[in-house]
Amino acid sequence: MTRTDIPPSVTVTKPAAPPSEGRTWHTVRPYALLWRREMTRLRHNPLRLVMGLVTPLLFLVVLGTGLEAASSTLGKAQLNDYRAYLFPGALVMSVQAPAIAVGISLVWDRRLGMLRQMLVSPFPRSSIVLGLALGGATTGAVYGLALLAVGGIAGVRYTPMLLVVLIELLLVSLLFTSFGLLAAVTIRQVDTFQIVVNLSLMPLMFFSGAMFPPNGLPGWLDTVVKLNPLTYGVDAVRRTLPGPDVLTSEQTRLMLGDWNPPVYAELGVLAALTAAVLGLATYRFSRTQ
Repeated sequence: MTRTDIPPSVTVTKPAAPPSEGRTWHTVRPYALLWRREMTRLRHNPLRLVMGLVTPLLFLVVLGTGLEAASSTLGKAQLNDYRAYLFPGALVMSVQAPAIAVGISLVWDRRLGMLRQMLVSPFPRSSIVLGLALGGATTGAVYGLALLAVGGIAGVRYTPMLLVVLIELLLVSLLFTSFGLLAAVTIRQVDTFQIVVNLSLMPLMFFSGAMFPPNGLPGWLDTVVKLNPLTYGVDAVRRTLPGPDVLTSEQTRLMLGDWNPPVYAELGVLAALTAAVLGLATYRFSRTQ
């Protein structure tokens, strides 16, 4: 005898996630994973943050105080507060080391075989480069934020304008990270990479107007300073930073002939150069075997 009053079994299926959500997460995931990797490195190595601030602090306190005292003694001071003038350069100096460290880590990843695992992942290679760049830029901004916290020693005022300064430092840090990644995908030896990077960073800092006003220089030096992209980053930070009048005086601001470029134009130069360098690094990385 067959019973016909028993209902057939019903299979309840869970509705699938909308296809658009899956595609969005698949696109964003490599950026998030590589950014979190750099944040994890920073969290597990706090000594790295402390040591990274030693050089810019010495640059600011020792050099700034010594030259300011010497100028006052000689009675030839053209800047009212040289330590305040140095502070924007110290901020830029603080973000360069952690940003370049991303390039060093990529060279080591190639040497240890980690890069091969990245290359065989299902993610686009462009997303790997962009994820590393965002992680390095965020790490550099953290260093800049730590130095901003002690900006009172240079007469910096703690106002909401510091948030704009932090965004500018994030852009400068992204530029440094892009240069580091471009060098990392071009140079395969760790020792060679460090030599090239160190020899490149020192002239960039010295010829950026970080230690002396960018105007009234001899012909060849004036040309080098005006062609240095870091000059525009330092000048933008200096003019945005709330502090003594020396930061915004006519004597210290950058002049191109009779034109004083606005801050947004200087940031535009940095953004365009960052996009170009990052695009070149992505192209070279996509051809990595």
